[in-house]
Amino acid sequence: MRIIGIAGWSGSGKTTLIAGMLPLLRAARLTVSTVKHAHRGFDLDRPGKDSFRHREAGAGEVLLIGDRRWALLVEQPEPLLEELLPRLSPCDLVLVEGFKSHPHAKIEVYRPELGKPPLWPGRADIVAVAAPGPLAGCALPVLPLDDPAAVAHWVLARIADSSHVAGVA
Repeated sequence: MRIIGIAGWSGSGKTTLIAGMLPLLRAARLTVSTVKHAHRGFDLDRPGKDSFRHREAGAGEVLLIGDRRWALLVEQPEPLLEELLPRLSPCDLVLVEGFKSHPHAKIEVYRPELGKPPLWPGRADIVAVAAPGPLAGCALPVLPLDDPAAVAHWVLARIADSSHVAGVA
């Protein structure tokens, strides 16, 4: 499995970029999975649902199964990314949204208009920056944020480069 992260500040366009890239990567015949980090917590169930009642009553894990998908809800402190990746089925590429501090290779989604500082200065884990325009002082590849096809082509070229260590895009 190759891994490439998409990281940046909230509201920068990470999810939009990933959603734009996924059909293009799939069209290139890659199997792609995603991991999405939610900083403020989340819940897939709602009060009153049976699965919610199971968790509320103390179940450590609840497996929800429907006719088209399933989900495993696990009640525990946040695990490390390394503990979660082996739970994914084998695939060609995993796009990891968030996990800014984790050392895997990542593309920073940067929008200067947000008023937040860039993440890339001094960071070896950030291998490219997707931005709405050129970035003064950035020695990394700057990819056009509003062109998911260009970013997807850059990712495809990166994972095709055999000089990269297996498991890291």
